[in-house]
Amino acid sequence: MRQTLLYSIMCASLLPAAAWAQTQTVTGRVTGPTGAALPGVTVLEKGTSNGTSTDAEGRYRLAVPTSATLIFSAIGQTSQEIPLNGRSVLNARLQDASTDLSEVVVTGSRASEGRSNILTTAPVDVISAREIKAFAQTDVTQVLTYVAPSFQSSRQAVSDGTDFVDPASLRGLGPDQVLVLVNGKRRHNSALVNINGTVGRGSVGTDLNVIPTASIKRIEVLRDGASALYGSDAIAGVINIQLKDDSTGVTSTGYYGQTAESDGKTEQVDINVGIGLNKRGFLDLSGQFLNRGYTDRSFADRTPLIYLGSGGAYPASANTEEARRALKAQDDALVAANGFDRRDFRVGQSATRNFGGFLNGGYRLGRGYEVYLSGGASYRTGQGSGFNRLPNQATQSDLTIFPNGYLPFINTTIYDQSAIVGVRNTFGGFAVDLSNTFGRNELRYDVSNSVNASLPQGPGIVNPTDFYAGRLAFLQNTTNLSVSRRFMDVGPLASLNVAAGGEFRYDNFLIGKGEYASYINGGRRINGAPTASGAQVFPGYQPQDEVNKGRTNVAGYLDFESDITDKLLVHLAGRAERYSDFGGNVSGQLGARYSILRTVAVRGSIGNGFRAPSLQQRYFTNTSTQFVSGLPNQVLTVNNDNPIVRNSFDDSSQRGFGVGSLKQEKSKNYSLGLTSSIGRTFTLTVDAYQIDIRDRIVLSSQFAKSNPAVTPPTIVDQILAGRDVSRVQFFANAVNTRTQGIDIVANERLPLGENSRLTLTAAANFNKTEVTGFNSTSSTINNDQTVGTGNLQNTLFDRQQRTRLEYGNPRSKINLSAAYTRGIFGIEARTVRFGEIRTADANPARANLDQTFSAKWITDLTLNAQITKQIGLAIGSNNLFNVYPDKIYVNPRNDPNNFSVDPNLSYSSSLDNSNRGRYLYSANQFGFNGAFYFARVSVSL
Repeated sequence: MRQTLLYSIMCASLLPAAAWAQTQTVTGRVTGPTGAALPGVTVLEKGTSNGTSTDAEGRYRLAVPTSATLIFSAIGQTSQEIPLNGRSVLNARLQDASTDLSEVVVTGSRASEGRSNILTTAPVDVISAREIKAFAQTDVTQVLTYVAPSFQSSRQAVSDGTDFVDPASLRGLGPDQVLVLVNGKRRHNSALVNINGTVGRGSVGTDLNVIPTASIKRIEVLRDGASALYGSDAIAGVINIQLKDDSTGVTSTGYYGQTAESDGKTEQVDINVGIGLNKRGFLDLSGQFLNRGYTDRSFADRTPLIYLGSGGAYPASANTEEARRALKAQDDALVAANGFDRRDFRVGQSATRNFGGFLNGGYRLGRGYEVYLSGGASYRTGQGSGFNRLPNQATQSDLTIFPNGYLPFINTTIYDQSAIVGVRNTFGGFAVDLSNTFGRNELRYDVSNSVNASLPQGPGIVNPTDFYAGRLAFLQNTTNLSVSRRFMDVGPLASLNVAAGGEFRYDNFLIGKGEYASYINGGRRINGAPTASGAQVFPGYQPQDEVNKGRTNVAGYLDFESDITDKLLVHLAGRAERYSDFGGNVSGQLGARYSILRTVAVRGSIGNGFRAPSLQQRYFTNTSTQFVSGLPNQVLTVNNDNPIVRNSFDDSSQRGFGVGSLKQEKSKNYSLGLTSSIGRTFTLTVDAYQIDIRDRIVLSSQFAKSNPAVTPPTIVDQILAGRDVSRVQFFANAVNTRTQGIDIVANERLPLGENSRLTLTAAANFNKTEVTGFNSTSSTINNDQTVGTGNLQNTLFDRQQRTRLEYGNPRSKINLSAAYTRGIFGIEARTVRFGEIRTADANPARANLDQTFSAKWITDLTLNAQITKQIGLAIGSNNLFNVYPDKIYVNPRNDPNNFSVDPNLSYSSSLDNSNRGRYLYSANQFGFNGAFYFARVSVSL
């Protein structure tokens, strides 16, 4: 770490002192969409007041620094920003504002000039700042979910840390298979590894929600494999968040909303300040406060007994219907006397509070040097519930503190910091950029309203109910050097852009232990049976869980992009990387675009990519309480270097599964598409793709101990001998997958008069992921001859895991939207169809619990008015028609008034996945908050 910081300081020391700027005279001609000259166009040096205007023939002349960026703007035309890159002649063609159907993008290409998103070799979605603020969504993942059909994320419930860091997917792949950039620079991952039963299980994503929406100029979503351009993680594509660099004055927004159930209250205040720096640079500052309340969509507890019996079920002594009715009546009387609420669970989004700020700035020092800086910090707290503990669950309770049971809470504090600092200049026509990017994410766990049931109990003993359970932290520091130049008329080539560069990256992952009481087993027993260790809901990280591991990565790349002719664009990229912990990788990509007609083109790409195993996947370990079929289990997650994972079963010191070390995932990407601009107001893009991934890293299913009273010791029993856990899971390169799909995007923008306009958008994604093979480097697993679902090969990646990977996210999503403005008023309407999802039980014998959740349409509506030039007002709704997902199946035997003593008909909560009838919605389509209403006030000064 110290070496990395020294290295970064040395890079920063290369910045020269300020000197007089080198200037040159640039000339050019500005034309309109038909090629006709545009007189009176303002030509401005970005970040200054230095400018001129075009003459009657559209020509201009301006003295500017060699590294300047020129802004061309005129009433009725769409502005353009073009870097000079040392050229003395620079022409521009402006589009009519009413027919501007595409945005200039930089993601997916290292060319010195951006291209329209319908002129690139790969599909890129562009989400503007206006679209980000148009509807009810307040954080980045939810905005993208409703705007970009290929992107999917939904808030999880009752899933530990995943309640607070939304897992996100692009083109149906995992959260760690999409790369996130900020201003084109790699952003660090979250410290959290998702180990619970949600979409993205086993993955480590990027927390997009720490970036205030007020700081964002636009978001570019590259829907194509891009490992050859950007390195690890870009298998599914790239999300590039461009921070504001062109705002002036002060803008502020106040927002309030709540659900139709009067919960989930959301308050947000943000501010953005744009400052010019002595005509030589800019500084853009943004801040945000967001307070989001929890929601609760739980149902009444269907367990027959709350105070009597054991664990809610009838004891063996109640062996007649009459006895059960009598016992239930006694228990009901206790429920009434103690005021116990059978809605004893909280199922819904967590409560969070976030404070965040970001800055983005640039300044010309002189002699062509420009320094730039961006970064931010956020502080977010959250609270989510676990599963409640009943007063008759003595092995998990302290009845001297909670005689009526308790609902434990996981409280998180997330700290996130990032900074990008760099310098750029042009030497001999080559644009040179040297930068350093730092990022750190830390997640602290605290547990409240809980107990360590294993601690001694009795008169005079006061046990804690709040615990510090430990922390996770991830740090990344990346130093980049890039060089690029655009050559014109190179032999037979109309243009050739050449780029090359290198990167040095350092990663570090840390687990810090919790306080002693949060994980210890205090030795308390009930009738000889052990009690649960550690803080209920989330046992703290133990001393043996602590880890502080780092690695380095060195990479180099070459990139060529050429307009072979006016009709043919070709892009070729290659990248080599070397990681200190597992080895190297080489990836490449070839992309092309060919104009069949003036308004119709085909494009496509082929390439290979990779994803390095994250440090979290290599070294994460802990013990957690997880509910399986409604019953609590102590689940041990061991890291890949642990003897339990790596040793063979024949090892004399510690028997293990004999699984090999984690290695990189490798992918092959293919895409083919069509782009069209029909007339002056309509564009259409259609892109099909296939992504093959080999050696995909997954978190295994849980290998469970057997019941020694029923069966002889199994392999798992022998491996876990002497450990106070009931199940174990670990990471492995276990499966191969194939993802196929198609993206369709159509836009129509219609001027309907002098002061009115209608914009129509239809977009859709259809995708399918299939597991094409299973991998195992373990002879222990491969040679297991156990018959049935207990077979280790089946357990490595069971049918529940497979179904979650293949059907956990919607296989289709359709977005239809319309925006109409007339004068000061506007209306925005959008409806999104979230396709069906499926769930499956791990045990094929319980296939009757497999369930398909049907597709649903979610409709949003916003009405807005620009009351004055400075004040705007918007009101609206997300999920206007209060749509919920299909309910989870509840078995008829899961009924509190089921008094049968027939073992085939009697009460049982383990025959469905509703957790005693309380958890009836799946979060993976669009959540289950129902209708949400909001109002927003915007002020510009």
